[in-house]
Amino acid sequence: MTPPADPAGPAEGVAAAPPAGTDAAPADAAARAPSARRPGGTGSDAARRATAATGTARAGTPSPRSRRHLAPEARRGNALHAGAWWLWALGLATAASRTTNPLLLGLLVGVAGYVVAARRTTAPWARSYGAFLKLGLFVIALRLLFSAVLGSPVPGAHTLLTLPEVPLPAWAQGIRLGGRVTAEQLVFAFYDGAKLATLLVCIGAANALANPARLLKSLPAALYEAGVAVVVAMTFAPNMVADVARLRTARRLRGRPTGGIRAVAQIALPVLEGALERSVAVAASMDARGYGRTAEVPAAVRHTTNVLTLGGLLGMCAGTYGLLAAEGAGYGLPVLLLGLLLALAGLRLGGRRSIRTRYRPDRWGPRAWLVAGSGAAVAASLACAGAFDPEGLRPGVVPLVAPTLPLWPAAAILIGLLPAFVAPVPPKEASQ
Repeated sequence: MTPPADPAGPAEGVAAAPPAGTDAAPADAAARAPSARRPGGTGSDAARRATAATGTARAGTPSPRSRRHLAPEARRGNALHAGAWWLWALGLATAASRTTNPLLLGLLVGVAGYVVAARRTTAPWARSYGAFLKLGLFVIALRLLFSAVLGSPVPGAHTLLTLPEVPLPAWAQGIRLGGRVTAEQLVFAFYDGAKLATLLVCIGAANALANPARLLKSLPAALYEAGVAVVVAMTFAPNMVADVARLRTARRLRGRPTGGIRAVAQIALPVLEGALERSVAVAASMDARGYGRTAEVPAAVRHTTNVLTLGGLLGMCAGTYGLLAAEGAGYGLPVLLLGLLLALAGLRLGGRRSIRTRYRPDRWGPRAWLVAGSGAAVAASLACAGAFDPEGLRPGVVPLVAPTLPLWPAAAILIGLLPAFVAPVPPKEASQ
């Protein structure tokens, strides 16, 4: 006799007992199997997928020992000092000013481009590097055009073409329009244009890597007002590039042409309007932050500051001239150091007029020393190479010979790649 069934059924969350004479294990296993809860899958497949995903994550994650040698992800607390990027770029620019060898100049451009590609962020000023590259190419083309039309002091024996020459009056002697165009003068013009283009590319690299607002915070207090003007002027170019790119994209999406004189004229007006609106917003924000307000400083301190600063600048100019001139090599370095000390003392006293404070100032850490030191090492190496091997850094054009790549100056330029490995890695976009 079987007991009567419970009208309420089995309790919730408690499995009902199987009938007598049946095997409960298969039913219980089937109830606990992942396939019963996840349609279309089996327990073994899910386990294999989970194991494979875990193994992939572990394989892609560096071990704690190897993580020590990798650059950390950039955060607000460990971000690289903006001045380090500028010192690195100025070191590369100094090295470019010491040579006209197109192979070395191309290597400098490649080093700067690799570091920018590895360490630039998605900020608007980081997009200006391409504009500086195009500006460098334009400078080279313009230099070649002027050399062909206006002539060159470099004599040449390989005539490429002869342009119609325009006769000029007697007071314009030494200047010619048209005439014979030689290969030597074009090569000489290309070397000079490439050096200037490399300087522009190095400045563009610093502009793409360094945050101008954080660079302003790092300036001495006495140079704050002048630094604001410089930073605003420097941020005009990347913001203008961003506005032009945005407007060209909008015109392209609307099916309108993006090239030609008419399109350029239609793009220039919104860019100018955006620049004016940005200037008004910057002026309002500067006024809200108390820009231009100074503290009361005694007259004696002001006069001493002016004398020290002016004397220091004059001493630095005289010392620099002494280093560049052959007859002033003996006194150039001492006068330069003395002028630098006087200028620093003047800046120190001039900082008393500033009443602003700094919130979370940037710190100059070991990575900043490495980045700035790599640029200084490149500049010092090229300066030494110019004393020992001037022909390798400045190839001749008369007679016309192919430039060669000096090995140890080229190896010294590769030191400039160090920031691509020691600088903090910028965070990726949320969409990636």
